[in-house]
Amino acid sequence: MTGSNEFKLNQPPEDGISSVKFSPNTSQFLLVSSWDTSVRLYDVPANSLRLKYQHSGAVLDCAFYDPTHAWSGGLDNQLKMHDLNTDQENLVGTHDAPIRCVEYCPEVNVMVTGSWDQTVKLWDPRTPCNAGTFSQPEKVYTLSVSGDRLIVGTAGRRVLVWDLRNMGYVQQRRESSLKYQTRCIRAFPNKQGYVLSSIEGRVAVEYLDPSPEVQKKKYAFKCHRLKENNIEHIYPVNAISFHNIHNTFATGGSDGFVNIWDPFNKKRLCQFHRYPTSIASLAFSSDGTTLAIASSYMYEMDDTEHPEDGIFIRQVTDAETKPKPPCT
Repeated sequence: MTGSNEFKLNQPPEDGISSVKFSPNTSQFLLVSSWDTSVRLYDVPANSLRLKYQHSGAVLDCAFYDPTHAWSGGLDNQLKMHDLNTDQENLVGTHDAPIRCVEYCPEVNVMVTGSWDQTVKLWDPRTPCNAGTFSQPEKVYTLSVSGDRLIVGTAGRRVLVWDLRNMGYVQQRRESSLKYQTRCIRAFPNKQGYVLSSIEGRVAVEYLDPSPEVQKKKYAFKCHRLKENNIEHIYPVNAISFHNIHNTFATGGSDGFVNIWDPFNKKRLCQFHRYPTSIASLAFSSDGTTLAIASSYMYEMDDTEHPEDGIFIRQVTDAETKPKPPCT
C-alpha cells in the first residue's frame, strides 16, 4: 500500500482520529487528537510516539502554540494546555458544550477555540487565561485564522469573518455558496481568501475582499465523487490543508482519496492512491515537504466493520504541489 515516499506511523490512536497538526517550524513533530480521549505527539522521522496525554472525553481538535506547548479541546468541554517538555498540563478554561476547534493566531498571539455552545473564545497563551467570549449565530463547526482575521463556519451554512484585533463587531457575515452543511474552512496562506468544503462532494474558493471585481473570481467545483456500477456516489470533503509556499491545497474525503488542487489555474494537480478508509484530517508541514494523512472511519455508514485507523506520512514534491502555468 505504501511506497518509498510514504510510511505509516507506529502506535496510532485506538479510535477515530479527529485532527493532525505539524509543529509550527519543523516537520519532525506531529500532534494528533483522537476519539480515544488522547492527544499524541509523534517524532515523525523516528516513527515513534514521544508523549501522550488524556482528556476525560473524545478530543476533537488540537494545536501547537509554540514547539513545546500543545492546546486541545473536545467532548469534555475543557481546554487544556500541555507542556511537551515537562509533561505538565494546565486546565486553561471551559466552554458550555464540546470544543470543536482549536487554533493559534501568531500575528495577534491568541489561541482561538470554537464550540457547539455557539461561541468563539480567545485565550491569552502567556497567562494563560480567557481574553473574551464572542457569540456566533449557531454551533461552530470549523474555523481558520488568516493573518489577524478569523473565519468561522457554523451550522446553518453561515460564515463569519472577524478581526481578531477588534472583536467588537463582525467584519463580514456571509452564507456558504454551497447548498449543504459546511465541513471544513481553511484560509489561503496569502491571506486573500479561504476554501470551504461541504458534506456533499464540493469545494468553494472564496475571496475576502468584498469588492465586486474580486468577488467575480470566486468559484466552486465538484470533487470526491465516485461512479460505481453507473451510480454516482457523493462523499463529504472532511479535510483541507494548504501548502504554505505555493498556496495550493489538499482535500481529503470520505471516499478515501487525497487530491491536490491548483486554485489559480482551477486544476487538479494530482490524486494519491486510495487510502483504507475516510480521510478525517490533513496537514502539510510548514515547509510543504510532508503531508500527514489521517485515514480514519467517520461512521458515515454507522457502526459497521471498518479498516483500522492510521496516520500516513507522505513526502510530497513540487511536481505534485506547485501551480502549473496554463499552456499557451
